[in-house]
Amino acid sequence: MILNTTLLQEISESFMSCNETISIAESVTGGLLQVAFSEMSNSRLFYKGGITLHTPEKIVKLLNVDHDEIKNCNCVSSFVAETMGRHAAELFESDWCIATSGYCIPERHSAYEVFAYYSITYRGKVVFSDKLELNSSTESLQIKMFYTDQILQKFIDQLRLHQLSITELNTNE
Repeated sequence: MILNTTLLQEISESFMSCNETISIAESVTGGLLQVAFSEMSNSRLFYKGGITLHTPEKIVKLLNVDHDEIKNCNCVSSFVAETMGRHAAELFESDWCIATSGYCIPERHSAYEVFAYYSITYRGKVVFSDKLELNSSTESLQIKMFYTDQILQKFIDQLRLHQLSITELNTNE
């Protein structure tokens, strides 16, 4: 398993300059986002922790996702990822949160497709939400690594936008 160390370093440096925090709520990525953040230099200063959930009961109980929604979509939807992110940020008292929900192996509930929903939350509001799709012939761990890398790429984009907006606000004052 190889993580993009350049990307991890950029995220770490960004957090060191903004004095904000992050948490993770993941399902389909199986803890890989948590591994990535724990590998960043100075992560103790900004990474509050994470939670990996795979069962509907625990997603409902620990992250307050609506039971009917979980039942209707088999735990996989943009709504589920967004709700997981908002509640995990609250649980860990973090500024940012990344949440994932999806499939890394084809199965009946996914119409034998492989895809993931993820969301990026900032101070209780979803600032980015998207769906990733991949060829189902790839191995499960490679799919999880692909998801992790793509989500981290999108996350650094959101951090850059956030820092740009703060810079603009400070310039206009």
